[in-house]
Parts: sequence; structure tokens; C-alpha cells
Amino acid sequence: MAQSFLTQLFSLENRVALVTGGTGVLGGAMARGLAQAGAKVAVLGRRREKAEAMVRQIEAAGGQALAAPGDVMAKDELYRARDQVLAHWGAIDILVNAAGGTTPEATVPVDKTIFDMPMEAMQQVVNLNLVGTILPSQVIGEVLAQRGEGCIVNISSMNVQRALTRAVAYSAGKAAVENFTRWLAVELALKFGPGLRVNAITPGFFVGDQNRRLLLNDDDTLTPRGQKIVDHTPAGRFGKPDELVGALVWLCSPSASFVNGAVVIVDGGANAFSGI
Repeated sequence: MAQSFLTQLFSLENRVALVTGGTGVLGGAMARGLAQAGAKVAVLGRRREKAEAMVRQIEAAGGQALAAPGDVMAKDELYRARDQVLAHWGAIDILVNAAGGTTPEATVPVDKTIFDMPMEAMQQVVNLNLVGTILPSQVIGEVLAQRGEGCIVNISSMNVQRALTRAVAYSAGKAAVENFTRWLAVELALKFGPGLRVNAITPGFFVGDQNRRLLLNDDDTLTPRGQKIVDHTPAGRFGKPDELVGALVWLCSPSASFVNGAVVIVDGGANAFSGI
């Protein structure tokens, strides 16, 4: 009896999810996790071959998935992906905005200052993270609003909680994403009903394609920056991508039906630790 209750409470059976950035390390883990919880998952990424590779991984594990190539910065491509998913499965219930990132040009290395950074690089990264979250929320969120039910999960960053050196553009973009999360949560619930929810997850320090060289040497030992991060994480290590799945499934499931406008931190205690 209890097992059946919990299964229903956290099940995503018969839900359709679209994951932007689903070809990345963290986005891919989220796509796989949603599928393992029972959702049908559309994987959106700029490169078709990577999206199809992720679909094969999900299907090999017994899940249902669809490659929906597209660029989060191109509204016409998002509409095309939306129409593809609707034609294939007839619905979209969940949007996970996992696309984002930064570039070396939009960071301030130790031998430079903020005055050296080109504004074009800053604008590009802020747009990728903020506009790359807003546009899918408009295109896919419209489907959810028409039904009066569904959830959006955005991806924030530890950079929002604490000022981190170097990553100025990424920090600014993700801070805006977190504010947009709360704003959209209120907007959709007030205008389209309480069945619409918008929340965010703040990952702590995870090793991905973009930050690997900053955190790990070629032999996988810690760089000085990587060591500093681990020293300031009570768990004493980086996160594993699959450790984001529990929070994501919870936010997307019936068990979180009264959770709206929340930002859930998954960081091994890093944000709570003063360093003392």
C-alpha cells in the first residue's frame, strides 16, 4: 500500500518532457533521469547526432525518447521542435531549461581585470543563459498554459548565491534566470491557474565539458581552483550528474504540486559552509 502511494506520488508515467541542453553532461543526466521515472523525453540540442546518441542511451535503458534538434536562441527552431514533439506524442507536460554555459572570452582570468573583457562576449553569454531560458519558456510554456497544467524547471548556478571569481557573464546571466524563475512562477499561476509551476535547481560544483580544464588536470587530479572548491564543499567532492535527478523528478512530480517559485540547491553543503 505504502509502496503504491509513493510510486504514484513521484511517478512521471505518461508525462512528456522536453529538455533543452539535453545533449550536455548535466542536461543528459536529467533527460535520462526523467525517462527512468517514466516520462517520454524529447532531447533538444543544437547537434542532431548528439541528440540522437542521447535518445539511444535512453532507449537502451528501456525509456522512450525523441531527438528534437534545435537552438534555444532561435525561436523558429523551438517552434519546429515543439510541433515535432506534439505530433509524435500529442502533449508536452514538462520543460527543463538546461541549456546554457559560458565562453573563455566572457570570463576574467587572474592576469586580467573586468576592464579588459569585451562587452560583446559578456552580452553573448548573458543572452545564452537568460534569453536561452526565456524563449523556450515562451514557446513550450504556451502549450502548458493552454492546458492549465505543467511545470518548468530552470537551471540556476552557485554563482548566484556567492560571488565566484572569473565567471562574471555567467553569474549575471544565471542571476537573471533565477529572478525570471520567480517572476514566471507568479505570472503563470495567476493568469493560467495553479496547475502551472515554475521552479529552479541550483547545481553545486559538477564537472562538465566546459569547466573540466578549470577543475581537473589531464590526469584527473585537482587543479588549484578545483582543490579550493572541494575544500569548501563539506561533502569533500564534486557532485555526480545523476545526483541532480532526485530534485528534478520531485519538482516535476505530483509530490511537488504546491511547490512554485522555489530554487532548490543541490551542492553537497557548499552554500551553507562559511569556510570556518
